[in-house]
Amino acid sequence: MEIEIIEPKHEIVDEINSQAILKKIERIGRVSHKSEDRTAPGTAEEFIKKLLGWGHESILEHVSFTVKFICDRGVTHELVRHRIAAYTQESTRYCNYSGKIQFIKPLFFKEDSEAYRLWLESCEACASSYLKLISSGAKPEEARDVLSNSLKTEIYATYNLREWRHVFKMRCQKAAHPQIREIMIPLLEELQKEIPVIFDDFEIITIDDSYPKAAIKKV
Repeated sequence: MEIEIIEPKHEIVDEINSQAILKKIERIGRVSHKSEDRTAPGTAEEFIKKLLGWGHESILEHVSFTVKFICDRGVTHELVRHRIAAYTQESTRYCNYSGKIQFIKPLFFKEDSEAYRLWLESCEACASSYLKLISSGAKPEEARDVLSNSLKTEIYATYNLREWRHVFKMRCQKAAHPQIREIMIPLLEELQKEIPVIFDDFEIITIDDSYPKAAIKKV
């Protein structure tokens, strides 16, 4: 049975047009006080900063985008707990992995360690058991019971901007599981470059050389 160990990653599916997003939020936000006449080049950034500073984040719900994550199934169990959202995930009920099974490399085990060797052996064992079950006539939805949380999966997640901020607050902090920080911190870093006004109040910090970075909300 062939297995493959891969790294987790993310991909922003939608094109992020920062200026268009900020202008839309400003246009919608100004209707509450009928201050549309104050709109001018460069006013969107200042207007949105004030809203976020006051904690008025509901306006961010008017903009959403989708991200594709490649990660292990254990991570997705945490990810799908977030609402309001839309998810579409690779299904172990219908996908037959008898050709090749991919597992996500755990960042907390060094490749030359005993822990990594034991983890790798467990992946090989469950992959072998899966193949035997399929060969004996079991359906993928039945054989999947022997697969581990390390199984690679693909999931599309769509959140509005307000929910993305909540996800980063929960899943990038020090207390979050290192494997979900591993996929969320790079995404946050990318979004801080793409839409800094919305996400630059998160500070990314290094907490331990053996774990991924974390992010905290600036006071």
